[in-house]
Amino acid sequence: MSTLAGVGDGLQAALLLARGRADGLAVLSARDEPALATASRSFWAAAFCLPAFICLQLIDLSQAAPLPHAAHSFALQLLGYGIGWAAFALVSRGIAIGIGKEAAWPRFIAAWNWCNVVQYLLLVAASLPPLLGLPDFLGQSSWLIASGWALWLEWYATKLALGVTGIQAFGFVALDEAMGIALLAVIQGINGTAG
Repeated sequence: MSTLAGVGDGLQAALLLARGRADGLAVLSARDEPALATASRSFWAAAFCLPAFICLQLIDLSQAAPLPHAAHSFALQLLGYGIGWAAFALVSRGIAIGIGKEAAWPRFIAAWNWCNVVQYLLLVAASLPPLLGLPDFLGQSSWLIASGWALWLEWYATKLALGVTGIQAFGFVALDEAMGIALLAVIQGINGTAG
């Protein structure tokens, strides 16, 4: 299968899952190819999310006090983006093996990767109201809705793709969030020592 077809399938699957449609998973495995090939191709989602990630970082930088080493901080954020993406994939595979879901992990990681595209788009959209000068309550409400939807999407995709309980899916989402927070704390610590 071509990379372009795989990207189209992945984005279609993520959009279906974001609307609560379980048949999004079927789109990921509709083509006749090994599950690991689909999972490997799904890491293209990181490249698709990169512009949204950069946009969110620039919005944060524009709203914060000027940093003495803004380029250094931005470079660390980019490094953290790549490390965080790969680290969650590796850790989640180990956990999937530990709970007897190794065979379902390729489908899970493919769904997780592509759902990240939708999640990033939701967060960018939620960042727009303050930039447009709209009232604070509208910006805060949109951020809350987008964040909630993004978390729900990850939970939903995890539950379906791995075939786990809601509590187990919550554990994967919590792990992802905890790893992100820990990585952010490390980056902020490095930025603090560089200043």
